[in-house]
Amino acid sequence: MSSRDVIRLLEADGWVLLRATGDHHHFKHPTKTGKVTVTLPVKTIPIGTLRSVYRQAGWNWSERS
Repeated sequence: MSSRDVIRLLEADGWVLLRATGDHHHFKHPTKTGKVTVTLPVKTIPIGTLRSVYRQAGWNWSERS
């Protein structure tokens, strides 16, 4: 999964871009706590990093698309 795919999923779930520092894009959700940071551009995000993004976003890893 690419970083652009992850950003599309985040935005579809209501996450909004808080700031972009260099190649790191920080997203915040209006009702969920915390933030999610995605590095751009990455063609294939490592599986451990992707799991961390899912956990930070409050998504279930076993239900990923």
